[in-house]
Amino acid sequence: MLKRYLPILQWLPTYKKSYLSGDLSAGLTVGIMLIPQGMAYAMIAGLPPVFGLYASIVPQIIYALLGTSRQLAVGPVAMDSLLVASGLGALAISGIDEYIAMAIFLAFFMGTVQLALGLLRMGFLVNFLSKPVISGFTSAAAIIIGLSQLKHLLGTSIDRSNQLQILLKNAFATLSELHWITLLIGVISILLIKALKKINQRIPGALIVVILGILTVYFFNLNQFGVHIVGNVPRGLPSFAVPVIDFARISELIPIVLTLALIAFMEAVSVAKAIEEKHSEYEIDANQELIALGTSNIIGSFFQSYPTTGGFSRTAVNDQAGAKTGIAPMVSAIIVGLTLLFLTPLFYYLPNAVLAAIVMVAVFGLIDTKYPRQLYRHRRDEFFLLLITFLMTLTVGIKEGILFGVLISLLLLVYRTSRPHMAILGRIKNTDYFKNVMRFPEDTETFPEFLIVRFDAQLYFGNKDYFRKELIKHLERKGLAVKYIILNAEAINYIDSSAVHMLRKLIHDLKNKGIKLVIAGAIGPTRDILHSSGLTNDIGKENLFVKTHEALDHCQTYSHKSIMEEKISLQAKI
Repeated sequence: MLKRYLPILQWLPTYKKSYLSGDLSAGLTVGIMLIPQGMAYAMIAGLPPVFGLYASIVPQIIYALLGTSRQLAVGPVAMDSLLVASGLGALAISGIDEYIAMAIFLAFFMGTVQLALGLLRMGFLVNFLSKPVISGFTSAAAIIIGLSQLKHLLGTSIDRSNQLQILLKNAFATLSELHWITLLIGVISILLIKALKKINQRIPGALIVVILGILTVYFFNLNQFGVHIVGNVPRGLPSFAVPVIDFARISELIPIVLTLALIAFMEAVSVAKAIEEKHSEYEIDANQELIALGTSNIIGSFFQSYPTTGGFSRTAVNDQAGAKTGIAPMVSAIIVGLTLLFLTPLFYYLPNAVLAAIVMVAVFGLIDTKYPRQLYRHRRDEFFLLLITFLMTLTVGIKEGILFGVLISLLLLVYRTSRPHMAILGRIKNTDYFKNVMRFPEDTETFPEFLIVRFDAQLYFGNKDYFRKELIKHLERKGLAVKYIILNAEAINYIDSSAVHMLRKLIHDLKNKGIKLVIAGAIGPTRDILHSSGLTNDIGKENLFVKTHEALDHCQTYSHKSIMEEKISLQAKI
């Protein structure tokens, strides 16, 4: 039981010396990467850059103890940072101190929700975030995150917004204030990071442009010419403090906390599962991931961390650099801690434009164009789901986009289950196979007295009327010669009380017309429902069969079922 909640006890006793070089290399690489990234993501969240470093220490260590992924790199990420900014930006907050307190409390609140969901075994909730919704949301959020950095790239005072049209309008309104030196620094930084990535993915491009940016500003005194710099970064590790806000404000945070908790979980699990496919020595447990991420955020909030989760780019780098266990994130946390203790004065001359460039390169890489094109060619309904989520996120808001996308995907699911596929079956000539006559028009034979159908879904209140309507429609098309309807029930795994009532009335109506309903291939759970609801008596035990061909042969010859056929067709839990 203890190993279940402390996965470190699973891998630490079997730790091999051969793992150490990979863990050290990965930890060092990700730690160096985290320094500029963490500072840049804190800026997205509207926080002083040092809070990005604070969020890169404790959460990593806690996740290493509790997480089931051995490569996931936990810390500040662009998406959560934008959600923090958009959520808190909509509230009436007086001053930076209250804003910081609210951001830290968000981590505590979000972690509490995630921990509760994990303990309640609610990890399945991530299943409601379909890939089209995730893709549309991620691409739109990436654009919003990237464009939110325009004020640092252009050197102008653009009012913040998480709606594309307002953001662009505000940006165009300040073009007359464009600071050309700042823009030049930002553009060169973007090009340099992209070039270094093309040369070798493992080159720490972000760190290199940070160093070059600091040196350029320092030696040419560019801050004297209006280039905005980071300035003083507080030295020292984050101090312990209980996150506290005015109790009356908690209700204002509930919508953003729920969104953050689910989006952060979705991010972490999706990237963890992608990496897990490369490793056979462990499995991701979604519920334990909720517990690990929740605990990381709760404990992190006591050390001035704002909301964190598993990052896409850092996890990929962590895996590529050879990380084998949770030792790697512990090394990364040590690197960030040493930076806070000894190196913060070096970041005084760091241009904000360089941090903006790092963010833009990182997030624009999340924009997916290949998947929407595939959906457009093969799955138009899911393409429009992706497109609606994308446009809503882009033009209405981050929270609204993901919530609307989930709602539309659930409505699409309900629509599909309310109008499932119903096939008219015919027997493949010279075989006992029964297939859709529309797919095998030349190979199937049908029988005037028989209507053989297959319903490819559960029968419930949402599709019972559709089932009856379609069955009657096909019956009328078949003509007056029909004496038997054989329902192939292999795909029906559940029948609710509303559908039972409908079937009972349908059987009665068919009997009045001289038509017998015969059921073939009902699986165990369905047979249980037929028995417990009394439908077996309405249908008649003699009209339940294991195979479609047995039902057809019996009705054609009026033969008796064998003992085994009788036993299997009627078997149910009593």
